[in-house]
Amino acid sequence: MHLPNFLVSSAWAAGSAAGGSGSMIGSFIPLILIFVIFYFLLIRPQQKRAKEHKQMLEAIKRGDKVVTSGGLYGVVEQVDQNILTIKIAENVKVKVGKAYIATVRTEKESE
Repeated sequence: MHLPNFLVSSAWAAGSAAGGSGSMIGSFIPLILIFVIFYFLLIRPQQKRAKEHKQMLEAIKRGDKVVTSGGLYGVVEQVDQNILTIKIAENVKVKVGKAYIATVRTEKESE
């Protein structure tokens, strides 16, 4: 009697599933490696950038040249707890949430 191949492979898979816990630990090693790789390539750099951005926002003072996440360039006129008043043109001031500041421009970038 000749059994189809898909039945034979299922029988082998069922027999190996009844193995010991050593194979179970071995199956988790690739998952652990993937998590470690994701941590060092994605999570850690993102946390570092978030920390640097938070420090930049805390250091903003009057007279700093900033760029908002919407692309507005301006000079900080007033700093409140979570709101900045930015002068973007003569007699044009806008209020922007601190979280929406993308970068603080340096003197080299201003030129």
